[in-house]
Amino acid sequence: MSVGGARPLNPGRWLGVPMLLSVVATVLFAAPIRVWGLQLPEPVFAMVPAFAWAMIRPSILAPFALLLLGLFLDIFWGGPTGLWGLSLLVAYAVVLILRNAVSGQSRPIMWVWFAGVTAIAMTAGFLFTMLDSLAMPSLLAVFWQFLVTALLFPFAHRLVDRFEDADVRFR
Repeated sequence: MSVGGARPLNPGRWLGVPMLLSVVATVLFAAPIRVWGLQLPEPVFAMVPAFAWAMIRPSILAPFALLLLGLFLDIFWGGPTGLWGLSLLVAYAVVLILRNAVSGQSRPIMWVWFAGVTAIAMTAGFLFTMLDSLAMPSLLAVFWQFLVTALLFPFAHRLVDRFEDADVRFR
């Protein structure tokens, strides 16, 4: 046991594994599979760690990991470099600022917070895209991507539950 009963978090477990799972899920959902002419949705799986890492504890490593995830999304989806990295950092910053208000809430309320943070990140991405391309992206496409991303909350909740009490110095 460490001093004061706090257990240090292993960065490979709370940062590396969620990053890897986000990348794998993104690649799998981008597979050209069509059912009744419809393609699989493309949620922003990186929103799960962006929300959960800010809830688990403040860290210098998490923003850099989010920048890497964002860079992967930009390259993989062919978007402007920095779009998703900046959008994920906006989400991380919002959760970090509101962390004390969000912490300890019931599961449905946390889901509302997750959806709100997802909406903020998607709005930021929408605005950054408009500024970069000087054209308006499809609102319907952004809405559907928001909706399927907001449905990922159970994964964020599980990640928060798993590591929330791992280091009590930040509670």
